[in-house]
Amino acid sequence: MLKRIGLFFILFVFLVPKGWSQEKLVAKANEKYDEYSFSPAIDIYSRVLKKGYVSADLLKKLGNAYYFNADYMEAAETYKRLVDNYPDEVSAEYYFRYAQTLKTLGDYGHSNAIMAKFTEATTDDIRAKAYKSEKEYLEDIRKNSGRYNLENFEYNSPYSEFAPSFYKKGLIFSSDRDTGNLARYRHTWNSKDFLDLYKVNADSTSMNFVAKLGKGVNTRLHESTSITTKDGEILYFTRNNFKEGKYIKDDKGIIRLKIFKATLVDGVWGDVEELPFNSDKYSVAHPALSPDERTLYFASDMPGSLGASDIFRVSINEDGSFGTPENLGNNINTEVRETFPFVTENEILYLSSDGHPGLGGLDVFGTKVADGKFDNPVVNVGAPINSSMDDFTFILDDVSQKGYFASNRPEGQGADDIYAFTQTTPLIVDCNQTITGTVRDKISNEPLVGATIKVIDESNEEIYATITDSQGNYKLSIDCNQGNFVRALMEGFVPEEDYLSKSDGKPQIVDFYLERDTVNAGFGDDLAKLLQLSTIYFDFNKYNIRKDSEIEVEKVIVAMEKYPSLKIKVNSHTDSRGEDAYNLWLSQKRAESTVNYMIAKGIAKSRLTSEGFGETKLVNKCRNGVACSNAAHELNRRSEFIIIQ
Repeated sequence: MLKRIGLFFILFVFLVPKGWSQEKLVAKANEKYDEYSFSPAIDIYSRVLKKGYVSADLLKKLGNAYYFNADYMEAAETYKRLVDNYPDEVSAEYYFRYAQTLKTLGDYGHSNAIMAKFTEATTDDIRAKAYKSEKEYLEDIRKNSGRYNLENFEYNSPYSEFAPSFYKKGLIFSSDRDTGNLARYRHTWNSKDFLDLYKVNADSTSMNFVAKLGKGVNTRLHESTSITTKDGEILYFTRNNFKEGKYIKDDKGIIRLKIFKATLVDGVWGDVEELPFNSDKYSVAHPALSPDERTLYFASDMPGSLGASDIFRVSINEDGSFGTPENLGNNINTEVRETFPFVTENEILYLSSDGHPGLGGLDVFGTKVADGKFDNPVVNVGAPINSSMDDFTFILDDVSQKGYFASNRPEGQGADDIYAFTQTTPLIVDCNQTITGTVRDKISNEPLVGATIKVIDESNEEIYATITDSQGNYKLSIDCNQGNFVRALMEGFVPEEDYLSKSDGKPQIVDFYLERDTVNAGFGDDLAKLLQLSTIYFDFNKYNIRKDSEIEVEKVIVAMEKYPSLKIKVNSHTDSRGEDAYNLWLSQKRAESTVNYMIAKGIAKSRLTSEGFGETKLVNKCRNGVACSNAAHELNRRSEFIIIQ
């Protein structure tokens, strides 16, 4: 099946003569295996095994040949024999492939146990770092499952159909249904016919029946995945390395994959040219376009790849030239296969992977790639799109919510089948951004405890609320795939909010400085209390402002500077010690001292008055004749700032 997966490299098959020794047979099988001719290699390895010849190397190659041909049951049995009989010769990669084959058989418990061995055998592998218990990853997949209604695709055949792409009002897809039965037209990966591109319901000439694209596109080797521009004038497609009627091999004898571009001229695809970043040394395949058609996504094993195939992108310039390919990085790509990209109008990149946690084989995943960022979560789209087998070439129209994908699940009609679907609810592609901050009084800079923080979406719906802690701090998480308003509210203050546009999800600090609601602050209110100031205290028997109180008086000055019409009366008080008349004089001196300090700082004298009340307005029971501590008496030696206008 891997001919559809993308990095398959094709050679022609030669029959193995009879009568060779087992060693010669194994050598011949190894030769076929090294040429990626897996079908004849499997035949030879199987014959040798039946005769009792076995080794760790033979089991590794036979297991891999089954694995890359999507014969997962035979692959699982072969890997089990390898792991049981040659544990000292099993590397981490074989544990991973064995675990994958067990998933395709529905044996998730055993698969999870083998994955645990895989994580023990490697430390830096992306797959090991993403490893979760069976319960955890299946629960994550379950959350996104059940959002698609599958429908019949009436153009499937007993052969392979896959790689659907939107074209006008219909589709282009790849199939091996009509390439002939002669051996020279079959490849040795899995002994199937070569692939061509077909169209259906795309125009009046192909309405209601399947038609091949012209000879300008199709050749006697593989043509597979494709994408067209929205106007239907340019076609990008995948083809084996083929030039001037001949296939081109690399130095290992492998026919690599390349992306070609064709232009529609008078209804015929012509002017076929290969893209400049193709190579005879590595494969470039499976094109997809960004919504603005200025970026081409593709799969490749070019230098810099993390695994067997990675997802790359390259810019398309105004003049039609191309930039330098860029790997999407290790958040999206793993050490194995990431392939078949597709990008929706909402900038969700869908791809198939067997490196991210899935149900088995290749699964379809989605991740948000808005603003050129590739560090958002990669989410498994769940069942019924994904199954225990290979699920791939997923496409979706965001407007109609209809789409297509291919799978080799056993209930299909052919080796691979296309399935139509309708998406009932959008994919949950989480982009959680952590927002932290502090809410403070704008005048006093004091933290506001118990202030309410609300998150409001662009539809003005409240979606989350929290309150500040004892330090005035808050912490929350928002969906950074959309714009959000973060609003701070506190009784007695004017609410304030900040708009956060969709982002790359990096943590952000948003502090709020709330202004007092002066409309509700009026005659007779103590400004010190409104500003949540510490009490202005005086030392015993003194009327000069203490250093620790200067800070608080400065905050009153700031408020008066901000509100020029504000007038204040400073009321000062003493404790009960001393003669009543003396205390009245002392409190008046304290009030005047406070006013003089404020005048010296620039506040107009006309805005300030003062009055001393002596010991007539005590705040506690420390009156004459009552024994009190020094700290209790200090509470009465204070100044107040009363609003008089």
